[in-house]
Amino acid sequence: QSVLQGIILLPLRAICITFILLLAWLVASIATFCQPGRGFLPLEGWRRRMIQTTLSGLTRTAYFVMGFQVKVKGKVASLLEAPIFVAAPHSSFFDAIICALTGMPSIVSRAENLSTPVFGTILSSLQPVAVSRQDPDSRKNTVAEITRRALSRGQWPQVI
Repeated sequence: QSVLQGIILLPLRAICITFILLLAWLVASIATFCQPGRGFLPLEGWRRRMIQTTLSGLTRTAYFVMGFQVKVKGKVASLLEAPIFVAAPHSSFFDAIICALTGMPSIVSRAENLSTPVFGTILSSLQPVAVSRQDPDSRKNTVAEITRRALSRGQWPQVI
């Protein structure tokens, strides 16, 4: 009986997750379409709300479809209380759960990830701090950018 469930559930889950991923790509594309100051200015208004609510909801739904039910205990610190949110160790796809639960903050990511099809568009919508491993000044530039965003008094989303 469980083998039969697996034969039915696996393709069904894969189809649902693919649909959610493409929907997330569409939402990210709409939110960043003709974005003023692309990457240098924070998303504002409907664009920011669209990313925070819709993308967060889609990410939570995808994890639910995969069989994960996450329960939050306590209260997530607000942007003004904690402009930088630290999550560690960040070495798996579970990091996206933290992003969804905290309102889709900006992240620190390899610059190469931004050119990945579908995922790159979604990642770009989070306005990441891009780290280039080829640039010798990248570490210093990353720290400066995180500091600039943290001191923006709520203009930029939290940085994780």
